Amino acid sequence: MSHTIIERLFSSFSDLERAIMSAKTSLAKKGDIPDGIMKRIQSYDSILAKQRSLAASLCDYLNKGDWDEVGRHVNLINGLSSMIRDDARSILTVLSGSTSSKSDDVTYC
Repeated sequence: MSHTIIERLFSSFSDLERAIMSAKTSLAKKGDIPDGIMKRIQSYDSILAKQRSLAASLCDYLNKGDWDEVGRHVNLINGLSSMIRDDARSILTVLSGSTSSKSDDVTYC
């Protein structure tokens, strides 16, 4: 069962990579993108690389039966996915010019 889950995890990374490339291509074609938007999307590549690295470590911990580290790595991978999802939503809000969306006044460092 864990083998199937790991395959799905790595498959989801491939899906995310395709979505990032698609977003970059679409924005490049659109032009007139606010400063920083492309840099933010380009940062997703390093986040994805970190997720893949964590997933490789996750496999090792699964094989060893180190369940504390398995749980920790799952949480880290999920957290990074949440970062991308939340930032992508923010970018879409900016690009759509929407002000009626719920705003996020949290400052991130």
